[in-house]
Amino acid sequence: MDFNYTTEEVQFRQDLREWLVGALPDGWGDTVFEPEDEDERAMFRLAWERKLYAGGWSGINWPVEYGGRGATLIERAIFAEEMARAKAPEGLNIIGHNLAGTTILRHGTEEQKKRFLPKIISSDEVWCQGFSEPNAGSDLASVRTRARRHGDKFIVNGQKIWTSYAQYSQWCFALVRTDPDAPKHKGLSFLLIDMNSPGISIRPLRQISGESEFNETFFDDVEVPVENIVGDINDGWRIAMTTLAYERGPEDALGRQVRFKQELEKLIETAEQTLQGGKKIIDDPVVRQKLAKSIAQVEIMRLNAVRTFSKYLNGEERGPDASIIKLYWSHAAQDMYETALDILGPVAPIAAPDPASAGGGRFQLSYLQSKAFTIYSGSSEIQRNIIGERMLGLPR
Repeated sequence: MDFNYTTEEVQFRQDLREWLVGALPDGWGDTVFEPEDEDERAMFRLAWERKLYAGGWSGINWPVEYGGRGATLIERAIFAEEMARAKAPEGLNIIGHNLAGTTILRHGTEEQKKRFLPKIISSDEVWCQGFSEPNAGSDLASVRTRARRHGDKFIVNGQKIWTSYAQYSQWCFALVRTDPDAPKHKGLSFLLIDMNSPGISIRPLRQISGESEFNETFFDDVEVPVENIVGDINDGWRIAMTTLAYERGPEDALGRQVRFKQELEKLIETAEQTLQGGKKIIDDPVVRQKLAKSIAQVEIMRLNAVRTFSKYLNGEERGPDASIIKLYWSHAAQDMYETALDILGPVAPIAAPDPASAGGGRFQLSYLQSKAFTIYSGSSEIQRNIIGERMLGLPR
């Protein structure tokens, strides 16, 4: 791997940094933060995505003819790093940009690209993902939501769960069963579904963190035009594997790594300022050892992502190596937040805005959110199976 940047890449980073200084509110991350209310926060993030688009920073690695900048993978990595370093708001339409858009770019028809990509890149249309079901989460090929062909439409019936941002979405890409008699991997299709269609109902799910990012989504005789299928009928599993390769890939992981590093730096600062038994927490050798482990793990997150970027730059296709990235960062992050609550001791469970909360109560919320890391985007058990079977050649 070459860790040096070209003159063009250095300039790209500088241009982005300068734009962010002018685009983010004064005092961002210190005195100015995202709204506390969940719905207000969602609209704030959507407005931020549209500001990125207006500034020419949306979908930067998409082809120019579809609204992107044609940026290289290295520039895409720089973008993720700089957004995280600036503590820029996360987007609401992440699924549209990172998953729906990239899948349509790879497998969609020209008509689908012209219809959907402009509104994805501008965030005029927000997307959600219809993969998991109550009895088909980790075993994704067992989905039972049915799509029956009827003339020029599919009639969809079934239920999806853990549908992130469904309550704000105009579109959903869904994996549905179109041939119930075929082997489970062979009878699936990939549909693009208008969330305003009659027959769709959404029920938010209250999470352990108190948020309702996830939803149950029900389809009752929902009509979907035949032209909204991506790829061929019963070829949905292959299309879905492209989606998952992007969901677990280095682009997402590199930005996460920077944000986790910021959290870790805040934890170290909190440990330096917090007293237990008349001594600073940071002076406890066991605490220092735990923090050192987290420092090493966060750096390994970065190196794993960079290594995979190097493979792509050398012409390798996206493949099971994305499972290594996803498996590693999810457990390393959980370890870090468990360490946070462990070393903060009795004050660890106290949430913000209680003045007794440590580190502004951020570690308690992050700890609760981290419990989902090893489940979403493919559980750790599934990632280990993929690594064992497809990379190590172990028997099924």
